[in-house]
Amino acid sequence: MRLRLICVGQKMPDWVSAGYNDYARRMPPELPLELTEIPMAHRGKNPDISRLMQRESDAILSAAGTRDRVVALEVGGRPWSTEKLASQLENWQQDGRDVAFLVGGPDGLADACRQRADQQWSLSPLTLPHPLVRILLAEQLYRAWTITRNHPYHRA
Repeated sequence: MRLRLICVGQKMPDWVSAGYNDYARRMPPELPLELTEIPMAHRGKNPDISRLMQRESDAILSAAGTRDRVVALEVGGRPWSTEKLASQLENWQQDGRDVAFLVGGPDGLADACRQRADQQWSLSPLTLPHPLVRILLAEQLYRAWTITRNHPYHRA
């Protein structure tokens, strides 16, 4: 089983790549964390945002496997505690399918992504910068895994 972050945006600052890679490297071989970057549609003067979001959505959904369990990161999604995420992770591992986490661009995810999602998860009621979401998500997935293994990393 793989955990896959499918994110809109490329060419992140070094601190984003370093933060994400630090946690991705900590994941065990049987539960790799992989990143797929989707090019952000160009937003010029007076862009048609819905069309740009649809283009990004098409690319996101193409990157997600047809059998993947899909989790859309949405500010309006359900909030999960770290312990709830650990429980979800155990359930996903028992299911055996890859899990694709969808992270939209500056305008969010198009309806098609939300409709394809098996679950919608909110990391926070705050609006978070998309580069930071990569690091937060990677850290929380690592933390959830450590909880399932009684590793001392998580100290509630």
